[in-house]
Amino acid sequence: MQESKETHISNHLDEIVAAVSVTPRKNIQNKLPQTALFQPPREKLHLCEEKAKSYSSSHKYKEAVHELVRCIALTRICYGDSHWKLAEAHINLAQGYLQLKGLSLQAKQHAEKAKEILTNSLMPPYNDNTDVFKCSIELFHTMGRALLSLQKFKEASENLSKAERLAKELLQCGRIIKEEWIEIQARIKLSSAQMYQSQKKSKEALPHYQEALEYIEISRGEKSLECVSILRELAGVEQSLGFYDASINHFLQAHLIVLSKNPSQEEAAVSAHFVAHASIASGRPEHHDVAEQYFQESMANLKDAEGMGKAKFLSIQDDYCHFLQVIGQKEKATSILRESLEAKVAVFGDLSPKVAETYRMLGGTDLAQGNHSGAHKKLKKCLQIQTLLYGPQDRRTLATQQTMDVLAKAPEVAVKPRPTPRAKAAFCSSVAQHGAPGKARPSAAD
Repeated sequence: MQESKETHISNHLDEIVAAVSVTPRKNIQNKLPQTALFQPPREKLHLCEEKAKSYSSSHKYKEAVHELVRCIALTRICYGDSHWKLAEAHINLAQGYLQLKGLSLQAKQHAEKAKEILTNSLMPPYNDNTDVFKCSIELFHTMGRALLSLQKFKEASENLSKAERLAKELLQCGRIIKEEWIEIQARIKLSSAQMYQSQKKSKEALPHYQEALEYIEISRGEKSLECVSILRELAGVEQSLGFYDASINHFLQAHLIVLSKNPSQEEAAVSAHFVAHASIASGRPEHHDVAEQYFQESMANLKDAEGMGKAKFLSIQDDYCHFLQVIGQKEKATSILRESLEAKVAVFGDLSPKVAETYRMLGGTDLAQGNHSGAHKKLKKCLQIQTLLYGPQDRRTLATQQTMDVLAKAPEVAVKPRPTPRAKAAFCSSVAQHGAPGKARPSAAD
């Protein structure tokens, strides 16, 4: 009888899956093995759960959400409308939405639905079920994260506290083992740290980050990749509090973990850049050698890259030039910036913020060296690009225009009368029509 009922339900399953999915029914059938179309609902549910986990671990969150939506439909078929398993499915979907930026409200709505179902599940025969209480911990934690994303800090704190308190009670009652409690604590402490940091309460965030790191190291190991993001967030908080040595050490610890996992060249470059950036944030001369070392390591990883890697290389190179200017190596910085100009035009286009900023920095260097004529030429090109990108009233455009006005009074700068608005409009129209990004190759020596 039961088998007949499941077979009957299975015949209608594809229509239900199509109804709750963005993917057309025809595409779903093409993706699923032919045998999967005739599986009982519980087997299909298990398949969807595994696919959701796989997509999530590969950072394919949109695809993961699609599978989690299907899990809700299948769970309702398998267990009914009031089972705690359905609440768990809604919580999983809420967590999936939290991984997709901008969908915190949807996450909150599914967490609320899960709460409604769990309220009924705490009545007989489930009121003594440990799984229901574990599910409740996930509910409070997920709701806390959703409210944090919506910047409802008080409610977020209340839910995170409920999750922590319930986990402690389950540990004391022997319902969960210590290893489970440690994993739960790691996630709750991290969410609490992020909540305080979102409110710019770095002092309060610091101990929660430290505890989260400690729990993750116990549960996953000190060399786990999961430590990397926590180490970086912890280091950022330490930097904001002026604990520069600790910040550099934690960025370096994260970098060594990344290197031990056979990263791509871009991943290794970004990781080294974190260390370099932390080293210059202190402003202390004793950290300059560390900054130099990791800037070089970062750029070396991306030197021959193309596409996005090339864009990342040029951005890191600009940071390096800022560093060189700060420590007094202005000539070296100027040389690198001048040589980078052609590559920036090729990667970002003629009318790009990167090209405008390079002209601004080169003009500033000329100005500092007393080369008013060279400074005027470069800042004029910067102003032209900024006017097209941001408009004449943007603060960046106005700042460059102000410097140009001062330079215009220098005796060695022969400046023609400033163009009228009509002339400016004609110039902008001409550039828009003829100055296609990536075509021209401006020279900083012009």
